Amino acid sequence: MKKYVSLVTGCSGFIGSHVAKELLSMGHEVIGVDDLSGGFLINNPEGMKFIKGSVADADFIQQLFATYRFDYIYHLAAYAAEGLSHFIRHFNYQNNLVGSINLVNAAVNQGTVKTFVFTSSIAVYGSNQTPMTEALTPMPEDPYGVSKYAVELDLECAHRMFGLNYIIFRPHNVYGEGQNIGDPYRNVIGIFMNQIMQRKPMTIFGDGTQTRAFSYIADVAPIIARSVNVTEAYNQVFNVGADKPYTVNELAIQVARAMGVKPDINYLDARKETLHAYCTHDKAHQYFHSLFSNVSLEVGLGKMARWAKKTGALPGQVFEKVEIEKNMPPSWARMIKREKIAA
Repeated sequence: MKKYVSLVTGCSGFIGSHVAKELLSMGHEVIGVDDLSGGFLINNPEGMKFIKGSVADADFIQQLFATYRFDYIYHLAAYAAEGLSHFIRHFNYQNNLVGSINLVNAAVNQGTVKTFVFTSSIAVYGSNQTPMTEALTPMPEDPYGVSKYAVELDLECAHRMFGLNYIIFRPHNVYGEGQNIGDPYRNVIGIFMNQIMQRKPMTIFGDGTQTRAFSYIADVAPIIARSVNVTEAYNQVFNVGADKPYTVNELAIQVARAMGVKPDINYLDARKETLHAYCTHDKAHQYFHSLFSNVSLEVGLGKMARWAKKTGALPGQVFEKVEIEKNMPPSWARMIKREKIAA
């Protein structure tokens, strides 16, 4: 029986490492690529061949595809800080768009890739009606969402022109073990847990009435990994994640409970963001129903909290390549100022 060779980009990151682990359990040979800008070597699953490099480096990608012949590509490498993307526009497009196109070019030229699996984001929807469905026309409102939607459109073009099959997933607010809780710009659950372990109040932008649905990793990674076995899913787009929305206020209370402390919240000035963003997953259930584990928020937070306590708090990682400071949330601007003074 043929052993499939799968490339996983962003393999040392949160979702990527879980997808790589799932592929190994499926019997795939897994080649993992990560530049370690947001991931950790400790996340790399045993049995995966790791190669350090950036998808934004066209020469690196060309050499990678000259060395290996891939059956499947799972492209998860990205810097998914949606709010910060307004202030790091060049970095955002270079990593999230140009890096993706380097992979598409290589996949087409190699000619052996059966399917290109791409993790997009519900950021492509912008402030669309809720719950968001795949039938809606995307209207992204930030550079991160723009870059993700551009890659979606490019994959459609590559399929029409070259026959490259793809599957696009739009996950949202994924959390769980292995997440980078030291990144102060993204992953609100990780931010809350890290603040609690540092004995700081949980910070919320605005009044906390924003609504999101929070998706435990076990309801996302297996579906992404095993999607290539469902040929009917080829060349389609799927929302994937949790159905039930919560306000950020409700989330803070549940995170505090999972961490065994009383809620202590510091409200900051509201930032420009989509206030209500959650999806339906009827289509994903239709194609991948048996792969949903339907972990409740309470159970998922409990699992992540136990992992976070063992891992311990991480120092905040200030983004050093900010390109625009105008209109930046004051708390982020203060972090950058402190970093400059310390340097």
